[in-house]
Amino acid sequence: ARGPRAPWRPLRAPSPPRGCRLFASAGPDGRLRVWDTAGSRLQHEYVPSAHLSAACTCLAWAPAGARQPPSKRKKRKSEVGGEVDKQLDILAIGTAVGSILLYSTVKGELQSKLDGGHDSRVNCVRWHQESCCLYSCSDDKHIVEWNTQTCKVKCKWKGDNSSVTCLCISPDGKMLLSAGRTIKLWDLETKEVYRHFTGHATSVSSLTFTTVKPTNESKPFDGITGLYFLSGAIHDRLLSVWQIRSDRKEKNAVMSFTVTDEPTFVDLTVSEVKEEPVKLAVVCRDGQLHLFEHILNGYCKKPLTSNCTVQIATPGDGDSTPKPVPILAAAFCTDKQSLLLVYGNALQPIIEKVSLNTSESHICLVRDIQKVLSLKTDAAVTKVKTPVVNSDAKVLVPGIPGHSTAVKTPALGKEKKKNKRKPGETEESIEERLGALDIDVSKVKTPGGLPQTDSFAVLLVQGLESNDAEILNKVLNTRKENIVKNTVARMPIHAVIPLLHEVREPALLALSYKPHVICLLATEIQDMALYF
Repeated sequence: ARGPRAPWRPLRAPSPPRGCRLFASAGPDGRLRVWDTAGSRLQHEYVPSAHLSAACTCLAWAPAGARQPPSKRKKRKSEVGGEVDKQLDILAIGTAVGSILLYSTVKGELQSKLDGGHDSRVNCVRWHQESCCLYSCSDDKHIVEWNTQTCKVKCKWKGDNSSVTCLCISPDGKMLLSAGRTIKLWDLETKEVYRHFTGHATSVSSLTFTTVKPTNESKPFDGITGLYFLSGAIHDRLLSVWQIRSDRKEKNAVMSFTVTDEPTFVDLTVSEVKEEPVKLAVVCRDGQLHLFEHILNGYCKKPLTSNCTVQIATPGDGDSTPKPVPILAAAFCTDKQSLLLVYGNALQPIIEKVSLNTSESHICLVRDIQKVLSLKTDAAVTKVKTPVVNSDAKVLVPGIPGHSTAVKTPALGKEKKKNKRKPGETEESIEERLGALDIDVSKVKTPGGLPQTDSFAVLLVQGLESNDAEILNKVLNTRKENIVKNTVARMPIHAVIPLLHEVREPALLALSYKPHVICLLATEIQDMALYF
């Protein structure tokens, strides 16, 4: 997310930018996909060159007004003056090998690559709200501050004794929250720990500030004291809320929100005044969405349950049972009232803007997923066209070049004939097998005992290619005018010239064939050659 809101995004999770215009997702296949939320259309699909070994692990949109990082492509002279003030939607992508990619969704290309900061998996990336700095953490236990203009490491320091899994920058941009097993608040100027927070049994996977001003307005505000922030951990069904106090003693969480399963996506509206409640949207691994609304005003001992739970299911028409549809992500729109829901399949999600009545404790939205996807497919513009095959179409089969056979559907109830010889039966000769190459006329003989016309064409081509006199004599020995015409009509183009040479041989004229048969054969071949 961009702007004052900063929703938590777990590894490889989706990421909506400011205004919810675009929706980004990076899956385990290493591909980055960006959808247009207005029509659920796939706008960009970027595959890093080393996506199989360097899969995307985390995403972060650049804040509004961020300066454009340098491009890897050389600029044209016409582009130098026009790109200074151009606003780009830059997406920072952390990878499994430690590098960070900066991708422009406006240009649809990779802007730059940040290398040399981490030697292990990048777990989280966060942009500074004002400067061109980018912060990242990794399994190598370090936190890196990047200068995105020079693509160089500005500062690097050890963040924990184990993997650093999450980061979050304070509203004034002077403090940084980092988390592994414990949560630390760093002074970005001195890179020293300002506060410690403990309480999670597993690795922390989410960090985000929930207020921009302290609730106690009687005391002077130093930019950080009195603020609340939210944290979540893996395999933990509680989201904890912490308050940054003036003393240095380690404090427990002041309150917590309970959900039905491990959270996979969290978004919230930041409270800017004391009386404004914090609205929290939590998507869980079981596909449910939990909505909370609470005013942060100090310690609360009992975990808070959701004001409303949202589920999506199919209609279940007729005798079919309704099936649950998983919610993948949810984000509050700029009005802080409506929600943008992402549900269905991660490879082809459905994005919908809804306005919910949170006074109801449970809401089930009925959506026909198949119908929506079919409408999207019909409306999509594609260059791939499916050919229409009718009964007159012929399909080329492997074998003699140019030979074609009609496609026949096997009759129902007929079993496939086994190719087994009976005891004492002799094996078919090669000549007989060549005569049976055509599946449609296999082992079918004419009343005179000769193969049908398709087999004559196959044998004739085979005899011409192998220069086999025995096969040629057998084919050319026929005296039936209709067989000659049909055989020549089925001859492939590349065999016409060799056949013309063959019928002109003196040895062929000396055979006991009737002269009009040879003349007929030559005439048919000549007519076909002139036609082609």
